[in-house]
Amino acid sequence: MTRMTPSEAFVETLVVNGVDTAFGIMGSAFMDAMDIFAPGGIRLVPVVHEQGAAHMADGYARVSGRHGVVIGQNGPGISNCVTAIAAAFWAHSPVVIVTPETGTMGIGLGGFQEANQLPMFEEFTKYQGHINNENRMAEITARCFDRAILEMGPTQLNIPRDRFYGDIDVEIADPIRIERGPGGEQSLDEAADLLATAEFPVMISGGGVVMGDAVAEAVELAERLGCPVVNSYLHNDSFPASHPQWSGPLGYQGSKAAMKLIARADVVLALGTRLGPFGTLPQHDMDYWPANAKIIQVDADAKMLGLVKKISVGICGDAGAAARALTSRLADRALACDATADERAGAIAGEKAAWEAELDEWTHEIDDFSIDMIKESIDEEGNWLHPRQVLRELERAMPERVMVATDIGNINSVSNSYLRFEEPRSFFAAMSWGNCGYALPTIIGAKAAAPDRPAISYAGDGAWAMSMVEVMTAVRHDIPVTAVVFHNRQWGAEKKNQVDFYGQRFVAGELEGGESYADIATAMGAEAIRVDQLEEVGPALAAAIDAQMNDRKTTVIEIMCTKELGDPFRKDALSTPVRHLDRYADYV
Repeated sequence: MTRMTPSEAFVETLVVNGVDTAFGIMGSAFMDAMDIFAPGGIRLVPVVHEQGAAHMADGYARVSGRHGVVIGQNGPGISNCVTAIAAAFWAHSPVVIVTPETGTMGIGLGGFQEANQLPMFEEFTKYQGHINNENRMAEITARCFDRAILEMGPTQLNIPRDRFYGDIDVEIADPIRIERGPGGEQSLDEAADLLATAEFPVMISGGGVVMGDAVAEAVELAERLGCPVVNSYLHNDSFPASHPQWSGPLGYQGSKAAMKLIARADVVLALGTRLGPFGTLPQHDMDYWPANAKIIQVDADAKMLGLVKKISVGICGDAGAAARALTSRLADRALACDATADERAGAIAGEKAAWEAELDEWTHEIDDFSIDMIKESIDEEGNWLHPRQVLRELERAMPERVMVATDIGNINSVSNSYLRFEEPRSFFAAMSWGNCGYALPTIIGAKAAAPDRPAISYAGDGAWAMSMVEVMTAVRHDIPVTAVVFHNRQWGAEKKNQVDFYGQRFVAGELEGGESYADIATAMGAEAIRVDQLEEVGPALAAAIDAQMNDRKTTVIEIMCTKELGDPFRKDALSTPVRHLDRYADYV
């Protein structure tokens, strides 16, 4: 036991958990602790808006595999973080949000910046700790950090502002870390038996493979099976794209090769994935999910097993440990699929080649609306760029070891077809939460965790306007990133629904203002490049990455795109409207 103040106990617990970076905006509610961040070796990165801070903590955690930490002033500073913590929850990020609260003697009196802060985050946290007595500061702080890692998700540490003060006897506990096992012996045996008899097995490599640092184990098991490997939705970094068995991502705007191959499966090994509904829906006019295949699902959270898809075998275990156990069980067994390994390899190569050729030729959308918008863009602005062509050029110009964060939206979703990675912890999206304003702050956090890696964000102009102020954070605090802005002057994803279901009656979807995001970026202290010629896309990205890595410059690349639109997010979620009143007779 050591005599110290509660603020010191709080900071020392952060230190023993390896925290060296936190994101937020300074405030009087936690200033006593903040005063000793620096001697504790903790850098507080002051942001422009607290939502950006929580996204940065998310990006930091997803790259490093360690805690991301966000802190802000009680009340409005804390409520600003809710959206970003929800995104971290669906990304399984071990983010700890520290929420200083109104002092205990003022709670319930309606004082300045008072709010009931625990219910705000109840749905999006794995654990909520509240300091009801300063003598428990180290204990409950440690528990929040332990639970964030143990349960792979955000936790909340709520501290009434007067609990930072006093004089207490404290023992700073070492972090609790557990070894995650492969799952039950019986379920592993059953899974191995199914795989041994499979004639066309397919592996889905999910986020659990990334979070468990299990790519090598997934590769070894896939090679033993000789099976196609597809990425689960928005986990394009869960299997190396250069591997001959890699077949691309499933889900919205994913790979046709992946979908056609999994449609042939008689056994699907879902490794480290909850099989979320958005990653298994029909796409490209294909209902590709194999209705009669036997499903083996591996997930560290037993509640996810069989939740979305009916399964034959459920394994509650770590993706890497389970993959090793299955590889060991199959090592000396004769597999039914061994006899057709060459044929399957040919099918993989053939489907991938066909998809790549289609992407090369798929330079623009060909529906009637898009054709009209392309003509309009050419007539009004000159030959502005087709989004698919831009995404292909960006893909070709990607540097080694790149990290990419994508925002929500039409063009960003289409990018799912073009983003390929060689190592895990490289691709970051808002996952099932799907909030705008995600990409830029998240890639800033990722860059803070991995300053030696190139960092790029993608955003449409609508989402960009929600978060672009964090360019100032990157510039002010020497966290250089490259931001690509697809400027097509519309809310594309929702506008596509108005095209398909509402007779092209456009309400609130236009973003025509004449603004130059390149000029705005320059005003915020960043470098800027405006691109309106296809041959300029690759060189612009190369120049921005060079400035980022060698000159520590943040660059915004504004790409002028046509208004053509890809497929809608959810064809299954809308239907042709029915109108009953005479006044709506023309709105059918």
